[in-house]
Amino acid sequence: MRCTIAVMLGVIPLAGTVRGDAPSALEKGIVNFVPQDEDQKKIPARYRLEKNHFDYELRKIKTLPVSGVEVFELTFPSPVKSATPENNTVYAEYYRPAGNGPFPCVIVLDILAGNQKLPQLIAGHLAQNKIAGLFVQMAYYGPRRPKGSKLRFLSPDVNHTIDAIRQTVLDMRRATAWMEARPEIDGKRLGIMGVSLGSFVAGLTAEMEPKLGRVGIVLGGGGIVDAYYDDPRGASYRKLWEAVGGSKQKLAKLIAPVDPITHADRLKDRKVLMIAARNDEVVPPRMAEALWNASGRQQIVWLENAGHYTAALHLLKGLTHIVKHFGE
Repeated sequence: MRCTIAVMLGVIPLAGTVRGDAPSALEKGIVNFVPQDEDQKKIPARYRLEKNHFDYELRKIKTLPVSGVEVFELTFPSPVKSATPENNTVYAEYYRPAGNGPFPCVIVLDILAGNQKLPQLIAGHLAQNKIAGLFVQMAYYGPRRPKGSKLRFLSPDVNHTIDAIRQTVLDMRRATAWMEARPEIDGKRLGIMGVSLGSFVAGLTAEMEPKLGRVGIVLGGGGIVDAYYDDPRGASYRKLWEAVGGSKQKLAKLIAPVDPITHADRLKDRKVLMIAARNDEVVPPRMAEALWNASGRQQIVWLENAGHYTAALHLLKGLTHIVKHFGE
């Protein structure tokens, strides 16, 4: 599933040239993760986190001039220990609006290409509009991937992919606890969003973390196996799967725990915004429609005459809807 989007860099300047600041003091702290007991019972076992605490480190790395948005590097340990040491530290960039707050805060997730530019742009734009943005690296993204390694979040190895998704969801649950603990953040106005691949993970995470009250799903959907199993672009993988005794039904059962549509009913009590491309050639429109129906038929914005890649031409329109959704 190649969930990517072409990003028109420079369409929305982040308030001028970035100013580098002098090295700032390292902030260290401890966050207590406390699940909501009633919701914890309803969450599938693989996505549960018991009460725990974890250390974090936060260091300011730059200030965006004019807007006064401050950008920090945040790190904390993943609650999952994979076989790759680099992958077991979670890296994030925190975009703090100017002022005292309290501000809403939104986790922003990357696209498949993972060059970080789009989530950085979105998080920065949110912060300019008094909504704190937390761009969190998913498993095996950026510094979580060993240098020179071919490890990726998505892999022909289905079990690896499922494990990476689970780890990322649990990482985001810790990120939510970090946001909730910040004095400048309104702990009752937390959200998550992603674009393309990131939107699938964002939707799944929101289903498993009840403290994320607002959700943004951009160029995403649900019903993964139904949409892709017979796609000619995946014929080689399908043949390998079937050669070892696999079938569409078996794959659907295997994939169900990571498909946002499986537990989409858990989004009915959240505020969900979906932005979909009418001519999306990567994430078929029927996937957006399926998740929209299953999650309570909330707000959906269709980008007419747009495909998955040409949706970048509608970036300004999309950001306007995103800011309104998370800022209300």
